[in-house]
Amino acid sequence: MCRAPDRSTRGIAHVPSQTEREVLSVGPDLDRRLKLLRAAWATFDDVVARIAAELLSSGRGGGRDRETIIRHVIAHDPEQFSRRIEVRTPSDVVLTADGLARQRAAYIDAFRAYNAEGKPARTWPFQFLIRRTAHHVMDHAWEMADRDPGPAAQ
Repeated sequence: MCRAPDRSTRGIAHVPSQTEREVLSVGPDLDRRLKLLRAAWATFDDVVARIAAELLSSGRGGGRDRETIIRHVIAHDPEQFSRRIEVRTPSDVVLTADGLARQRAAYIDAFRAYNAEGKPARTWPFQFLIRRTAHHVMDHAWEMADRDPGPAAQ
């Protein structure tokens, strides 16, 4: 007989799982998660670089245009996510290429520091914050890719 999995160990997009409440071992566990977060950022940056300036309309996200989605994702990190581990970068700074690179580097450094001390993020479990940040970035990368009219429109 098949038994349903124990849902207390799995999280959904906006809810941490029980295992995400545990402190990560320094080394491979933390490195793997931070590598995935950096890959999410790289994917987002790649999508931004290759999609058309005008996206197909969609009811998703209120039909935001490309630049509004990009601004939302980039500004959302310091406004909602990284501040939970004391990384605060003003929006006008993070919206520049250098500012964004510094924000992301500071965020990774803060994850390492918090984990080394075994500290939770301000209101979320540490591992959940990493996953939630990556999920947010990827969700909007996929949204833009889905709404890209393709090379014919460029």
